Amino acid sequence: MTQSKSQKERQWTVRKQSQNPHGKVKSFDQLAQDAGKKEDH
Repeated sequence: MTQSKSQKERQWTVRKQSQNPHGKVKSFDQLAQDAGKKEDH
């Protein structure tokens, strides 16, 4: 049996979200800036 289009789309979005569960990955520059801010406090 074939899956409905909505079922395929839902599975696709679940797969995409599970690849990156913690949101957008920061660049090294952003990570360095965040580390600098934390050290100041």
